[in-house]
Amino acid sequence: MIPSHAPADALDHVRLACLPSIGPRSHRLLLERFGSPAGVFAATAAELAEVNGLSHKAIAAIRDPASRAIATQTIDFCHDKGVRMLVAEAPATDVAPGSDEYPALLGQIDDPPPVLFVRGSLLPADALAVAIVGSRHATAYGARVAWQLANGLARAGYTVVSGLARGIDAAAHRGALDAGGRTIAVLGTGVHHIYPPEHAELALEIIDAGAVVSEAPPLAEASRGAFPRRNRIISGLSLGTVVVQASDRSGALITARLAGEQGREVFAVPGPVDCRMSRGCHRLIRDGARLVESVDDILDELGPLFRETTTADGRTVKSPAELQLGDIERQVLDAVEGEQDLDGIMAVTGLAASQVIATVGVLEMRRIVRRLPGNRIERT
Repeated sequence: MIPSHAPADALDHVRLACLPSIGPRSHRLLLERFGSPAGVFAATAAELAEVNGLSHKAIAAIRDPASRAIATQTIDFCHDKGVRMLVAEAPATDVAPGSDEYPALLGQIDDPPPVLFVRGSLLPADALAVAIVGSRHATAYGARVAWQLANGLARAGYTVVSGLARGIDAAAHRGALDAGGRTIAVLGTGVHHIYPPEHAELALEIIDAGAVVSEAPPLAEASRGAFPRRNRIISGLSLGTVVVQASDRSGALITARLAGEQGREVFAVPGPVDCRMSRGCHRLIRDGARLVESVDDILDELGPLFRETTTADGRTVKSPAELQLGDIERQVLDAVEGEQDLDGIMAVTGLAASQVIATVGVLEMRRIVRRLPGNRIERT
């Protein structure tokens, strides 16, 4: 029996998302073919077999009525434990808030998780996010740099995204927390099965200052392939991904590759040439990643946002560079409504012509505004 707090469409979304044999690609193909999760479960075995790449095991899982009971148990567990379920491209319900609260950046990748399980809170300000990833076997240098970058990004108003793993990930989360900022941990396990177990306390701190999220059901344990798959969520939640330390085969390089494929910025921190943990970063830099020596290198590179967002203190921004503005720069930018000439900016701000001209030059250099003919200014 479906609980009163779980509409049928929410149950079908969770049911399809919880099938272990259905990956993101198969999930997308199924919805393209049948239109909705309900349509998938109503399909015959012969119709399912027409979906390219769908295995016999996956078809059997879809046709198995036991998956309905598992989905109901999952929804009940989430309701009891305060785990929120965000459904991509779905109507909002009390149980599954749907696309209104689903992270916009994540929804723009090719294979977003159909259901995102969340402990904590995701805010509009989290659209200003940068991922920091790297080796689980970080050196003292790597952990220090990860902490410093995360701390600086958090102080600038960014949310720091990482994977709660040992080494670089943990240092990045800690750096954001120590700055009083927001951070999001993306798990390869369920949100109520914290891995590694020694990070259970860190996870609780992150939940208080952001969120722990996963596409896996809340009690799911680690499985083969789960951690590489979660890397697309780390990069997908972020405007850019910073790799601090990585060996030749590091999973952080997968995250960097996915970030590039998703059209996001890729950054890498150089290291000692005789350290194997530097090799992956040096390779990324040779391949075109932005070399990072300080947090300013990240802030200077990030371009316009996919859409404007609101910071934690209520300011509306259209470019990450706006987070670095001083009071006078903010005054001038706020005076640029549509197209504005220099005289209009001076009238609104009360600033001298020399101050306005100099400030417009700074904003133009940061690619926040551009000049038009006739001494007119507009936001980029």
